Amino acid sequence: MNYEWLGGYFLQKAGVVKDYQPEWEATRYFVGGKMFAMQGGDKDGKPIFTIKLEPSLGDFLRKQYPGAVVPGYYMNKVHWNSLYLEGAIPEETVREMADWAYEAGLRALPKKKRSEIENGKE
Repeated sequence: MNYEWLGGYFLQKAGVVKDYQPEWEATRYFVGGKMFAMQGGDKDGKPIFTIKLEPSLGDFLRKQYPGAVVPGYYMNKVHWNSLYLEGAIPEETVREMADWAYEAGLRALPKKKRSEIENGKE
């Protein structure tokens, strides 16, 4: 599996926590109680990272990397995108996708909660 650094990259960000969902065999990443990413597998067991992105950005990336970025596996197909972890996407792009997903999670929070996270008070 490529992008093994991705889970650690998320955990370096302010306010991020992870848990493991045994029923889904997936590790989930949250900021302020809002999930923004999940690492697991597809129906064939291929490793994927599913992340929340703005719909237009997700659509662009699906067209840019067909087969490597697909509509969110078992998630809302508009806001969630699954990234196959076999290395078809440049690492810099994956890092940007991770940053955008984290920002999407932050933007979903109330202003007070977001401010507490951004200022290191949580």
